[in-house]
Order: sequence, then C-alpha cells, then structure tokens
Amino acid sequence: MSEYQVPSSMAEQSILGAILITDRCLPEIQRELRPEDFRLEVNRMLYEAILALERSGGKLDPVTILDQAQRMGAKVSSQYLMQLMEITPTAANVGEYVRIVKKDRLREALGEHADRVRAGVDDLEDPDVILASAQQRLNDLAAQGSAGKLVSPSDGILAYYRQRETIEAGDAKGYVCTGYMALDELLGGGMLNSGLYLLAARPGMGKTTLALNIADRVAQADPVLFVSLEMDTEQLSAKRISRETGIPSQKLLMQALTQEEEDRVADVSRKLAGLAFWSNAAPTATVDDIGALARSIGGLRLIVVDYFGKILPPPAARRYGRVEYTTEISGDLKNLARALHIPILVLCQLNRDLEKREEKRPQLSDLRDTGALEQDADGVIFLYREDYYAARESVDPNVPSVLDVDLAKNRHGSVGGCKLAFSLATSKISGMSYRRKTKEEIPEQFRIGG
Repeated sequence: MSEYQVPSSMAEQSILGAILITDRCLPEIQRELRPEDFRLEVNRMLYEAILALERSGGKLDPVTILDQAQRMGAKVSSQYLMQLMEITPTAANVGEYVRIVKKDRLREALGEHADRVRAGVDDLEDPDVILASAQQRLNDLAAQGSAGKLVSPSDGILAYYRQRETIEAGDAKGYVCTGYMALDELLGGGMLNSGLYLLAARPGMGKTTLALNIADRVAQADPVLFVSLEMDTEQLSAKRISRETGIPSQKLLMQALTQEEEDRVADVSRKLAGLAFWSNAAPTATVDDIGALARSIGGLRLIVVDYFGKILPPPAARRYGRVEYTTEISGDLKNLARALHIPILVLCQLNRDLEKREEKRPQLSDLRDTGALEQDADGVIFLYREDYYAARESVDPNVPSVLDVDLAKNRHGSVGGCKLAFSLATSKISGMSYRRKTKEEIPEQFRIGG
C-alpha cells in the first residue's frame, strides 16, 4: 500500500501511539507537526495535552496524558489510549507517519486554496487581488513544508565554506558591490546575498539618485530590478541620462535641446539601453508583485525598491493598522531576499520628528515608526547633506554638494561613514573619502566582539 493510500486518521493515531509507547520520539514530531495538522478533534486535543505536559516539565505516560487531556476538556477515554498503542506497529517509523499526515494536510490546504481562487473568479473580484492573495498563500504553504527542517552542524559549516569558495575563486557572487569603494569597504565588500538593506533619509537628500547610481553600476555586469513606486519611467531615465551627459534632467524633460545635446543624449541612451536594468511599469506593487517581477528575470543580482512607504500591504492585512502591516511588509521583504538569495535595497523616508531637533543627522531611532525595519535590516545607510538646510540662495547647483553617507547598522561588519560628491543638477554621485567609526561611536548592540 502506498503512502497516499494510508488513511490520514490511521497515521495520526500511530503518531500518538508512538508517543505513548516512548516519549523519545516527541522532539522529532514537534519539529514537523502543529496541533492544527491533526484532522480528528480528539487526536488534536490529545496532541495539545502532550505539548502542554512537555512544556510544564511533566512526565509523559498514558495516565498523565489522559489526565491532562481531560482537564483541557477533551472527551477521551483510557480505552482510546490503549487502542492507540495497540494499533501502532512501532515507534521507530514515526517519521513516516508524520510525512503521511503532512502531505495529507498540504493536499487539503491546496484544495481549499483552489476553491477560494475559483470563488473569487466567480464573484468577479479584482484579478490582481486574487493573484496576489493566491501567490502569498502558495508561498506560505511552500514555506510550511520546510519550516521544521533542521540544518545539521556539519551542513551549517559547509554552507559557509561554499560561500568562501566563490570569493576565493575571485567570483564575488556572495555579495553585490555598490560600485562605491568607500561604501563597499565599510560593508565588508558589498551587500550580502539574502540581505535586506535600507537607504534612508528625508525627502530631497538624494536617495533615489544614489540608488540609481548603484543600480546602473551593478547592471553593467548583472541584471538589476529597479522598482519605482514614486517616479515614472521617463523621469528615472532622464535622471540616468542626465548623469551621463551632464545635461540637467529638468532640461531633458521640459526644454529644447541643441543638436550637440541631442547627439550626446542619443549616444548615452544606446549605452544605457545595453545595461541589464529592468524596471516596473505599474505604479503600485505588493511584495508578492515584486517577487513575481524578480522571478521573471534570469540571473537577477539586485532588487532596488523606491520606496518602502509606497509598497501595498497584502490584501488580508489592509484592515489592520499601519504598524501591523508595515511590520508584515518588512518581514516579507526579508523573506523575499532569502528566497531569491540576492540583496534587496529599500529606500525609506525618515519621520519628520528629526526636523525638530537641533542636530538633524539621522539616527536609528528615526526608523521606529516604520514597523520592524530596523530589526529586519542587515544594514542601514543614512544620507545627509549640510546644504539641504542652508538658505536656498547660498547653494550653487553647479558646485557638487557633499553627501554624507552613514552606515549606522551593519549586521555583518563594521559601521562608519563616507563622503560622496553629489551634483544636484545632473544626478551624478562620485566617491570622495570615508572613515570607520571608533568602538565608542558604535551602538553597543552592533559592536563586533563586544
């Protein structure tokens, strides 16, 4: 008889019977099954009683389990427990019993999911909402299949050495360089695969400009997805062309060009069209939408999202408050980075409270209102320009502005700052200098080795 022909209820009973025979199999079962995975109510309540006893440090045997289950309201008899032990062939095969129950639950969940999709189609719901919800549910079901799997001590070390092998072979595929030597030095080489990185500042500091510069530098060798939820494609292209031609983007978008300027734009446009720079067409996106776009690009090495506050929450989360759904979006972005095994650079606007301070340089507490971003992020990069707060007439757009870049959090290396030269008129950013922070300047929770 194949595993698909074995009744799930029999497998459930054999799992419980195995625990009653010997509680040594419980850790293996706990890693894979939750109470809701048991279809029969009596079996589910027995498993809940077993887990409650285990958490309290109580002894697990038929008498204590029966007593705990009855005190929790289960209608179960000692005869049923004896029956469970009698029908269980052996506790040694509990892993197979668990696998049968998990596969049965997954088939059941997929059937329910298909019914919900069909109901949404029949009710003429928005297909984009149906698709986003369907994809999120499928991702959740796929994740459940691996959530309980352990990585052995040796496999954990082997994963590290596989990462090292790519670097020692001269293949820096374990991370993605920003293209700015000073910033990459601070990051320890670049943005690590599976990492979530924040580029945060007040509006107008240069977040989008720096992100575009980084994206184009990466796109010279590898595909990049730039998800812009604030600027139209033509505006992004104008900023990129402006950087390469030296013609202000305002003129590129709104004024006549000379023949010489037209020729320069044509040359640069051909160059930029050859870069592996992909962008989105729709003005809105959920994390699932971003994931779908990313998976359609072969060999993708970096995702840039501009910006966090414009990402739509999942349909089911839209009835919750801002803190709840931004926390969910933050976690989903980190999960997406891990699933795709590439870094995601997310732009964030800082709250207005810093404008009330005398010292207006950003700090990590300025991210507090943005859900769990600070906790989920592998790196937090702040931007600050002194001339942003200067009198407008005192700023010469033809003189490069000094852009202070502060790596305020780096889960995998040092923190510190560097300075970049920022041409406001042409969106060009180039390197200047950098400095590591001293130990005393690093927040205690981010210090390496204490």
